[in-house]
Amino acid sequence: MNVHNLMEDIVIKAVNTLYDRVKSENVAWLTCDCENCRLDTVSYVLNRIPPKYVVSGRGVTHNAEYLASSQLQADVDSLAIDGMRTVSSTKRPFHTEARKDCTIHADVNISNPAYNFFTFMGVVLDGNTFEPIPRAEITLRMDGKLAAMVDKTWSNPYNMVPSTKGVYSFWVKSVPAEKSGEREYFKFSIEIKAEGYSDTVYHFEVPIMSEDRVRDTLDSTYTLKIKDLVIFKK
Repeated sequence: MNVHNLMEDIVIKAVNTLYDRVKSENVAWLTCDCENCRLDTVSYVLNRIPPKYVVSGRGVTHNAEYLASSQLQADVDSLAIDGMRTVSSTKRPFHTEARKDCTIHADVNISNPAYNFFTFMGVVLDGNTFEPIPRAEITLRMDGKLAAMVDKTWSNPYNMVPSTKGVYSFWVKSVPAEKSGEREYFKFSIEIKAEGYSDTVYHFEVPIMSEDRVRDTLDSTYTLKIKDLVIFKK
């Protein structure tokens, strides 16, 4: 199945055009125009406009009038400027990394058998109020060592911010397997550090069945919800 969102093409073109224009004019608020910042801006815009999905060239024809609309272009440009300002003022830690380092499993042969991990997701709560902890450092270890992530965009340790409401997530890099269909148990630990709270460590074990290739795309249905982690004040 090949489904395409036509808005991706329009937004990518608009974002790149605006970045080039703003950069050429030496606008003060533009602090970076690297590929990662541009892609963050593209995501910002696409999350705020209705998609237009097609499965064939005929779909493009049916949407030609809408896609050529001056109002659509104005809306996209306006959102793109907002996105550029937002991304420039809140750059993520990996924004200067080479794009290949921000590509899932860029350094492995995805055709090889592997143990592919779930996306681990959970929440950290105050042990007395059961309210989310707004700021904490979460470290994921596998077999006692810092767990490698699929790419640089998945931080480990991960520093939570208030906007995430105590939620953290990790996607561990796949481990090579001899062949598909083999079950292996992997031991993990989650270390939590937060100002005013006692350091806490939780342990868990996950059985994984090896597959015939490395998973190189994010699948939101392939998520393992970790039990709520509770920490207490000193």
